[in-house]
Order: sequence, then structure tokens, then C-alpha cells
Amino acid sequence: MRSIRKTWPFFAAVATLLALLQIGYWMNPILFPSIPSVFERLGRSLGDERFWQSLGTSMYRLFIGYPIACVVAGFLGLIAGLYRGFALYMRRLIAILQSIPPIAWLPFLMIIFGFGDVPVILIVIYASFFPMALSVMNGAEGVVRTHIEVAKVLGANKAQLLRRVYLPETFPSFITGAQVAFGNAWRSLVAGEMVGSVMVGLGFASKFAGDVADMEGVIMYIIVIGVIATILDQVLLEKLKRKLLRWRYAGGGEER
Repeated sequence: MRSIRKTWPFFAAVATLLALLQIGYWMNPILFPSIPSVFERLGRSLGDERFWQSLGTSMYRLFIGYPIACVVAGFLGLIAGLYRGFALYMRRLIAILQSIPPIAWLPFLMIIFGFGDVPVILIVIYASFFPMALSVMNGAEGVVRTHIEVAKVLGANKAQLLRRVYLPETFPSFITGAQVAFGNAWRSLVAGEMVGSVMVGLGFASKFAGDVADMEGVIMYIIVIGVIATILDQVLLEKLKRKLLRWRYAGGGEER
């Protein structure tokens, strides 16, 4: 029963979206494809090498850029906990940069690095850096001052404070920031691929389908992009979070 209570909202949401698409087909079959035809198209695409090449290339860009952003942002967030001046500088810098949409940097990056993977990977890094850094910085500011003072009395230096006090106490913020950063990374990845700096990827495939008025292909890739994001975020990252922060869910507690 517990598993049913946790999963029915997700399946209800999916059913609602599919029903809306099917209603669109009934209202305008010329513009909207039927849901059965979309899934038939998906079944055929699973046997197409180009589909898997698009999926693999997008995953490659994501798994290069996203971890880099998490590691660098997490480290700088911890350093900001040690140095007040650096924390103020980081917050001002983030306030300026995060107001600029990641995709706005793509033409600039294409001029510098040309076409290919590098501009898209940098967009992914840029997009996922800010939520990760802010989460860790907020966690570092919430470290119990008594713990810091006790560690100093015991002779801890800056490196030991970072490793023995700040890192353990900001670990939940690190995990939460990584999950929030993933959403930014995934959306920016798809948007970057759609703009045109690459000729392969899920975003490019979706855009190409739109350019040739292939509505079946457009809807199919929208579904694929949504399913992959859900699997990576709500399944893999959520399970990892619950495993690493299992003390939060001890005794059957659930995150609200």
C-alpha cells in the first residue's frame, strides 16, 4: 500500500499528459499525432542506430559537465564557509551571473570554441554551478558555531576544519544542491543542442523533427527527454540521496 501511495501521483500525472495529447489528436488530427502512433514510432526508433547515437551523445555531454560543476561548486561553497569575504564575493558574482540565461552564452562560446561538444558542456557546467554553490554555501553558513570553536580549541587548522567540521555538516546541502543542479543541467543541455552548435543529440533530433514538421518525432523526443530526466532525477538521484542520507528517513520517515 505504501508503494502505491508513493507512485500513483506520478502515473496519474503521466496519464493526464498523454490524455491531453490524445484529445489534441481528436480535435485536430492533422496537427497532433495519436498517442499509439507516437509509441509505434518510438518502438521503431529503438532499433535505429541514429536514435542511440543521439541518446549516447547527450549522456556523454551531461556526464562530463554536470559532475565538474558539482565538484567545483561544492568546493568553492565550502571555502566560502571558511572565509567571510570570499562568501560575500561569491554571492555577488552568482547574483550577477545567474540572472543571465545559460543559453545566452552559447553564441559567445561557439565563437571561441567552434561547433561541437565543448560549448554545450560549458553551458551544462554554467547552468548547474549556481544552485550547487548556493546550496553548499547556505549549508556552510548553518554550521554550528560551537563545533567550529571546539575544533579550534583542539588545534584544528583551516584544512582540518574544512574536512572534519564543514564537510560533514554541509553534506546534506551538497546532496540537495546536486539534485537541484541536475534539473538545470538537463534543461540547458537540451536547449544547447537545439540552438545549433551540434549536429547530434536529443535536443538536435527534436529540433530537426520540428524543422521538417514531423510532429510524431517531436512528441516522441519530448517523451524520451522527459522519461530520461525522470529516471535520472526521481529514481537514481533520489535513491542515492536516500541512501547517503538514510538517517533522515530512519523509522519510515518520508520527505515531504
